[in-house]
Amino acid sequence: MRPTLHHLCALLLITALAGCASWAPRDPLHIDLVGLEPLPSQGLEMRFAVKLRVQNPNESAIDFNGLSLALDINGQPLARGVSDQRGQVPRFGETVISVPVTISAYSVLRQAWGASNQQPGQSLPYQLRGKLADGLFGTRRFSDSGQLTWPAQQQPATVR
Repeated sequence: MRPTLHHLCALLLITALAGCASWAPRDPLHIDLVGLEPLPSQGLEMRFAVKLRVQNPNESAIDFNGLSLALDINGQPLARGVSDQRGQVPRFGETVISVPVTISAYSVLRQAWGASNQQPGQSLPYQLRGKLADGLFGTRRFSDSGQLTWPAQQQPATVR
């Protein structure tokens, strides 16, 4: 009976160590916006399919079974979206994911009001946040931020 108890303890120890190894720190995902396609809308909302390129710089694949996305511009919410899409980002690989997002009329008005003070060539800060979900411990959060440059007005060509 004694050897069986030792074997059981050894097996539990190996299982615990393997579980801890799966919690090893992983590099963050790289997310790039690669496309925006209009979708049918209702009422005063606008809908788009946001296409994201997700790159996985890690040694193991990332499975996901849902995702969410939020885009803020100039510190104000602009677009939100969720999808129950399933897939996998391969190890040291990439995949393109499409997420439907909604922009409410209120968000458009708020952004237009804030943009009325912008000068041509001025930058607006943006922040993109989201998560790829895969159960309790498999969720991978991501974020990206930067500056959007307000387009400068084109001067009409003059003929001399």
